[in-house]
Amino acid sequence: MMDSQDKGKTAYMGLLMAFALILSYVESLIPFFFGIPGMKLGLANLAVLLTLVLFGAKEAFVINLGRIFITMFLFGNMSMLLYSMAGGVFSFCVMFLMNKTKKFSITGISMGGGVFHNIGQLLVAYFAVQTESIFYYMPMLLASGVGTGLLNGIIASSVKPYLRIKERTE
Repeated sequence: MMDSQDKGKTAYMGLLMAFALILSYVESLIPFFFGIPGMKLGLANLAVLLTLVLFGAKEAFVINLGRIFITMFLFGNMSMLLYSMAGGVFSFCVMFLMNKTKKFSITGISMGGGVFHNIGQLLVAYFAVQTESIFYYMPMLLASGVGTGLLNGIIASSVKPYLRIKERTE
């Protein structure tokens, strides 16, 4: 039988998953195009980032994968799944390691995640097109990863105190 703490955590996980899906949908409506394929705001990463710092890696990984698969079924295709999965896994691994060191702010963790999300997607693109010229996009994608990571980190830092969830201290 679930105690009230487990029920509360389950409710928060459901809310964070819904939040991630809503942000994915909102992001699909925003025309954010600077001539570089794959450049996005990464708004759904807010839910993953908040889950990571408030609940832990296992919960954040579940939110991350769930968001990727459900978003693909609702708004995407198999190609989108490959790019999103590579970016999401690279991003998550870096955010997990940065968070584990306890040396980075939530904004720094978000920026690292943004950069490595783009690196993961660029690697998938390289294997898809089999040409090194795809790496000419790297400077712009890295800059956008830093910028969007900064924006998301600032938002997450601002929202976190209002969630009234005690942070894990493991």
